[in-house]
Amino acid sequence: MRLFFVCCISRALLVAAVLTLTACGDKSLSESLQSLISPDKVAFQNTDITGIDYAKNFTLTDHHGKTRSLADFKGKAVVIFFGYTQCPDVCPTTMAEMATVMQELGPLSDRVQVLFVSIDPERDTQALLAQYVPAFDSRFLGMVGDKAATEKIAKDFRIFYQKVPGKEPGTYTMDHTAGSYVFDPQGRMRLFIRHGQGAAPIVSDLKLLLK
Repeated sequence: MRLFFVCCISRALLVAAVLTLTACGDKSLSESLQSLISPDKVAFQNTDITGIDYAKNFTLTDHHGKTRSLADFKGKAVVIFFGYTQCPDVCPTTMAEMATVMQELGPLSDRVQVLFVSIDPERDTQALLAQYVPAFDSRFLGMVGDKAATEKIAKDFRIFYQKVPGKEPGTYTMDHTAGSYVFDPQGRMRLFIRHGQGAAPIVSDLKLLLK
């Protein structure tokens, strides 16, 4: 029992190290640690986080006003990105990248669901999300909750976000985690996607998950 406990702790520390190094841009070292975490698993191009003990579910409202949970998308690979509609760079870049991914997947794209989860419920209304998110791909869904629900899902998914006051009174931006999570069609968390790598690695990994 003690050996099992120690192994679990070691694995958790390695996963944390991979995510930290990925955020800092140390790709080579993060890939080396990834191989230690899952040496016998599929050789994904993004960070394999299979078996993590968090980010297991969510309950939010989509931009159609329907309450959604992970179970609603069973049978599809689910890509979850946390952002906000007034984001000037990371969010539109990520959404455009995922739109390209969907195009390159061809018919397989019907088995992928992209979710844009707002970390700015103060401004991101259902109506605004309904305009913003489908503009990238009509199949994408914008997701939002109240302040408490947003805090809960951010905590559950280990997502950082923080309001940053703007130059003008009452204005602000949001600092936040730039990567995305991917669930496989069975609803298991599998990947952490690094921001800004282009569509090709994501397309490759999604094809592996959809086999």
